[in-house]
Amino acid sequence: MTASATPAPGPASAPAGAPALELTGLTRRFGSLTAVDEVSLDLPVGARHALIGPNGAGKTTLLNLIAGTERADRGAIAFLGRDVTRTAPARRSRLGIARSFQQPAAIPDLTVLDNVLLASWRHHLERRGAWRRTARRARLAEAAAERLADVGLAGVADRPAGSLSHGQRRLLDLAAALVARPRVLLLDEPAAGLTDRDVARLLDVLGALDDGIAVLLVEHNTEVVARLARTVTVLVTGRVLASGPVREVFELPEVRDAYLDAAAAADTPAPPGAPAAAAAPAAATDPDDTGATR
Repeated sequence: MTASATPAPGPASAPAGAPALELTGLTRRFGSLTAVDEVSLDLPVGARHALIGPNGAGKTTLLNLIAGTERADRGAIAFLGRDVTRTAPARRSRLGIARSFQQPAAIPDLTVLDNVLLASWRHHLERRGAWRRTARRARLAEAAAERLADVGLAGVADRPAGSLSHGQRRLLDLAAALVARPRVLLLDEPAAGLTDRDVARLLDVLGALDDGIAVLLVEHNTEVVARLARTVTVLVTGRVLASGPVREVFELPEVRDAYLDAAAAADTPAPPGAPAAAAAPAAATDPDDTGATR
């Protein structure tokens, strides 16, 4: 990443020793279904943390709770020591919580550059004036172009976003998240559907992120998890099954058993170390895994 990718201090700075993100007893129900059940998790500043689990484990729902697009029925969310449990999604985004989505959210008729420019405009302190004033718009466009260069899309900046390949759209989604210079970055299956070449590019981009950005990654591709994350939390039926260093967690019998049970039922990839006969390929993803309760 270029030096300008360093996250801005933002309106809130972390008290000494405070985690970038602290979840306490988060619970989310949909009728009789408890999608997220008393989940607690701390992300230190600069964390590289993966959130894994079988289909239907509540992973995407947990990201939605952090981003604010869904409200917790119980529990608390603190960002840099500040309670944001009831803070609106747009405000959380401006404070420094950014996310990507399973399905990239680019506007197809806008150029690649304008998609990132629009994302940066939403975070400008003087949003209306920034869009109208030529000099400020030029600065926003420069920052957008830098983020596109970071993710390898500088050469397609003037193309309509709808003309990009799936892998390019995922990288565009990442550039749009990074242009806000977040303190916490939520990634929802960024490697889903990517070719080996695109996965390699994604790993290069994420590996070059500034150390001040805490990353929480939901991902089925265990190779991506193993190469990017330092710690991992396993969710099963909305609850934390295990949490800790990646290698140690992957070696736990209860984690392998949970994945093997799910793989037998729904073709969910198993973690490294599981018996080969039951394990799906590391890069596999479940195209039907798009429900709100993942």
